[in-house]
Amino acid sequence: MKKTNELTNEQKLYARKIGKPNFIYNVLGAVWRAFMYKKYNVHYTFKTKFDKKKGPYIFISNHASRLDYIFTGIPMLPARLNYVAGYNEFYRSHLAGVFKLLKVIPKKNFTPDHYALKEINRILKKEGRIIIFPEGMNSISGANQPVAIGTGKFIKHFKVPVYYSVIKGGYLTSPKYDLTDRCGRIDVEIDRLFTPQQLETLTAEEIEDTVNKALYHDDYAWNKEKKYRYNIGKTGAEGLETLLFWCPKCGKQHTTLGKGNVFSCQECGNGFTLQDTYEMTPLDETCVLPATQTEWFNMQREAIKKEVQKEDFVLTENVRLGTLPKQGMLKNQATSNIVGEGVLTLDRSGLTYTGTRDGGAFTFHIDSKNLPTYGMCTDISRFYTFYNGEFMEFYPENNVVEKFFLATEEIHRLNGGKWQDFKFEK
Repeated sequence: MKKTNELTNEQKLYARKIGKPNFIYNVLGAVWRAFMYKKYNVHYTFKTKFDKKKGPYIFISNHASRLDYIFTGIPMLPARLNYVAGYNEFYRSHLAGVFKLLKVIPKKNFTPDHYALKEINRILKKEGRIIIFPEGMNSISGANQPVAIGTGKFIKHFKVPVYYSVIKGGYLTSPKYDLTDRCGRIDVEIDRLFTPQQLETLTAEEIEDTVNKALYHDDYAWNKEKKYRYNIGKTGAEGLETLLFWCPKCGKQHTTLGKGNVFSCQECGNGFTLQDTYEMTPLDETCVLPATQTEWFNMQREAIKKEVQKEDFVLTENVRLGTLPKQGMLKNQATSNIVGEGVLTLDRSGLTYTGTRDGGAFTFHIDSKNLPTYGMCTDISRFYTFYNGEFMEFYPENNVVEKFFLATEEIHRLNGGKWQDFKFEK
């Protein structure tokens, strides 16, 4: 019989006092450098010389893909960095052990987390080094989103040097709509962003603006010039409809489909053949295509932005509800356990779930000002948020995840939420 006083996973996680990584970090780093750098064709450049082992400091990076721990950690060897990763990832059996071994710090994304701040403070006081991806989630579109609310305040608070990297080609290697690797080329540029003296004179808002501008990168625009080839195989366009669901020619939504390397609107025939450089070759002379997939995504956002400006805007979807286990780990790379089902409703007031949980009725509402965006654990098949500090993951019946993202973000901004768009011209 299981003991009734057994600690929950969260209690065990928050009981940890995280120290600096030990020599195992360097051993794993050497292995990854020997095998992974050749596989992914990684090249890195230090634009500023500095003592990588001299601390404390904070290292930040754009979040191009799920492989970014390789692209950022290996250039910094022999320095050992404490990574900050999504809290929910510590519940997955294939990650939990490695995260514990490498002294990774859990952080609940897009919501305040005092435990993460406390452990970051502990490491920095011990002359350690922290690495964080301030966007909170790897890129969905191939380009950056603004960093999470409070990034400027966070950086200013610790008053330590700040270094940064810009990963180029990461998204093209590992796009959000496909969980297989598409090896080609990765370039990583590393530089200094702030000295402690600069942080003293800058406001939190100025720091955040500087970070957004320094980290911004668009993989599709970059490779339109570079023309590096990526191994997209014979199914390079499949799954792309989960991301680009709007047609720039007819304006219809959820009519696009990727089949093989061809992506097209099933309503009007607009589309392209995807090349291994990610160039889009029109299917015929009548096709209406933006210059890059990023521009397509941005045009799609503008369409949704207009849609949510209507007072009666509403988006509903049947979903299954997933939560994290109280005890035990998630197996087989699952991201949550299904505990109920119901209807997810997004309107100008925010997000509402009405349905079941653990066999009983369950409902909750999150105000739009407290909901800047969502998290996404794997591909564009499901998404999550936190309600009263608890992880809630939604598995929709239909291809609506990206529309929920765009509509939620634009409603948050429309209603005066703190997470606004970039202030600079992209």
